[in-house]
Amino acid sequence: MIGQTISHFRVVEKLGAGGMGVVYKAQDIRLERAVALKFLPENVATDAQALERFRREAHAASALNHPGICTIYDVGERDRPFIAMEFIDGEGLRNHIGGKPLPLDEILNLGIQIADALDAAHAQGIIHRDIKPANIFVTKRGQAKVLDFGLAKLLPKGIAFAGTDSSSSAQEPVSMVGYISGTPSYMSPEQIRGDDLDPRTDIFSFGLLLYEMTAGRQAFAGNTGGAIIEGILSRRPPPLSNLNPEVPARLEEIISRAVHKDREQRYQSAAEIREELKQLKLYV
Repeated sequence: MIGQTISHFRVVEKLGAGGMGVVYKAQDIRLERAVALKFLPENVATDAQALERFRREAHAASALNHPGICTIYDVGERDRPFIAMEFIDGEGLRNHIGGKPLPLDEILNLGIQIADALDAAHAQGIIHRDIKPANIFVTKRGQAKVLDFGLAKLLPKGIAFAGTDSSSSAQEPVSMVGYISGTPSYMSPEQIRGDDLDPRTDIFSFGLLLYEMTAGRQAFAGNTGGAIIEGILSRRPPPLSNLNPEVPARLEEIISRAVHKDREQRYQSAAEIREELKQLKLYV
């Protein structure tokens, strides 16, 4: 693949690989800029469900124009499907956290940026459904970028919550079984149960990101997926103040509300939690 030209993109180097994608750095030979090219792994390149997820990622992300969301430039489906997207010079959030709490100012800055990106997606009827450290990049200039809309749910325009659409489950082309085949460390209780989902599922997952940035560790840890599921459904995370004595009480309150197991008790929108974080930033 290195050195090949795909459409008008010359592949330069491999950046990484996962179960649902292989990503290369490439040069756009028309516009003379670096891009990231994402391909389906060869072992799933002809799988109908994988192709649907790939198309969904391109469709969802291309509908969004926001500094906190990775920009889609182009797609191709001839020979081997690919998505050409913004090349991000930075690192994944997990590496950025590095197993220790981030400084408070950085937690708030990144939190506000991610919440704003989620608000922009939700306003377009897009629920991400896979918010986790692997899908957040932090640029060298400190900008958070939300990636991978491959599990995104596209709601009919004007519908704020998926639960208001009685046919949403029947129309859903990707099964819930596929979602929980991996370690579901950042899923909401309702996503694990297979309930109809609305934007509040992303708020729960975002709350777990805030927890991890503040504690330097996952909120729900376990040796098996089953243990993690049990924790998400029935246990509270360890108190943040026990893990990071410097955490402000107000930030702990914000995170606790975001990860409430009852979505009616959570923040009801990404904009609401964004404003709470902005208010806290004024006083710390």
